[in-house]
Amino acid sequence: MVEGDAAAMISKEHLDRPFVEFLTQQGLSPKMRAVVLYAIAMADYDQDGPDPSDKLITTREGIQTIALYSASIGRFANAEGAFIYPMYGHGELPQAFCRCAAVKGALYVLRMPVAALLLDEEKKHFVGARLASGQDILCKQLIIDPSYKIPTLDAPFDDPGSKFPRKVARGICIFSKSVKQGSSNVLVVFPPKSLEEEQVAAVRLLQLSSNLAVCPPGTFMAYLSTPCTDASAGKQSIRKAIDALFSPQDSDGLEGHLETTSESTDHVKPTLIWSCVYVQEITQETSGPLLSCPMPDENLDYRNILESTKKLFAGIYPDEEFLPKKSAPVYADDDSDSAE
Repeated sequence: MVEGDAAAMISKEHLDRPFVEFLTQQGLSPKMRAVVLYAIAMADYDQDGPDPSDKLITTREGIQTIALYSASIGRFANAEGAFIYPMYGHGELPQAFCRCAAVKGALYVLRMPVAALLLDEEKKHFVGARLASGQDILCKQLIIDPSYKIPTLDAPFDDPGSKFPRKVARGICIFSKSVKQGSSNVLVVFPPKSLEEEQVAAVRLLQLSSNLAVCPPGTFMAYLSTPCTDASAGKQSIRKAIDALFSPQDSDGLEGHLETTSESTDHVKPTLIWSCVYVQEITQETSGPLLSCPMPDENLDYRNILESTKKLFAGIYPDEEFLPKKSAPVYADDDSDSAE
C-alpha cells in the first residue's frame, strides 16, 4: 500500500489527529503500539503514556513514515531490513556527491581554507569568498555550513521557533559481540521512560559490524542518539542505554563472564571495549543573504536534510528540476552480444 492509497482510506479529520489514537482504534495492543510508534514511525517523544508529550505525531505523519518503511524493505537482495548504511561510514556520502557533482561540471577545491566572505554592503548580499591564497571567488549565491557564525548578519543562525531539537546526546561504543545473536547490523529502540522515569525521549542504537568496514573484524560498533534540551539528562539517557546492553570490561583487560558455560554465553551481554558520550548542538538552516542546510540531527535518515535541500534548490533555481533522472544512453552501433 502506498502513501496515497493509505491516506485515501482515512478521513482528513483523522489524518490530522494523533497517530496513537488511530492505532488504538485499530485494536493494537500497547506493546504493538509501542513497536509501531517508536521502531517504525520513529516517534521521539512519549505518545502513549499517562502523561504524553505535546509533540504528538499526526496520523498523516505516521502513515507517511510507515509507507516509506514498508517500501524500503527488500529493496536489495542482501538487505533484510528497511535501512542501509554506506560502506566506510557516512563520510563516504560527501565523496559520492563530489564525484556526482563533478560529472555535472561542479568544481571542488581541496586544502584551501576560506579566509573571508565578500559582502556587497549596498545590497546586503554575499557575493563570494576570499581564499587563504588571496584569490577571490565570486558567485551569485553563497551556501555555507550552518555551524559558521557570521556576525555581520542581522538575523541569527539559530531560529528559536524551530521544530528541531536544539541538542542531541550521542554515544559511540565498540564491543565484542552482537547485541542480537546471529545478526550483524541491528537497530535497537528504547521508548521514552523505558530506561528510567526521567527519560523523556526515545534512545536509538544502530549496531554496525565489520562487513561495513567501520570497525576491525571480530568487533562491533554502535551509534546512540536521543534529542534533549538538557545536556546532562541527555547524557544520562545514553549511559543508561549503554548499561542496559553491555557489560564493562574487567580492569585487567579480559572479558568478563569467562566462567560461564558455553550453553549460557548466548545470554551474556557483549563486553564494552570503548565508549564515548557527548552532546551536539544542532544548528538550523538559514535563508536570506546567506543560505545553509540543517545539520544532521537525531534521526536515522536524511529526510529533513533532503527536504531542506530541495526547498533551497527550488528557491535558487525555480525553473529547474531537482536531480532529474536520465536513462542510460543507447548506442545504435552496439551489437546484441555487447548489450547483454
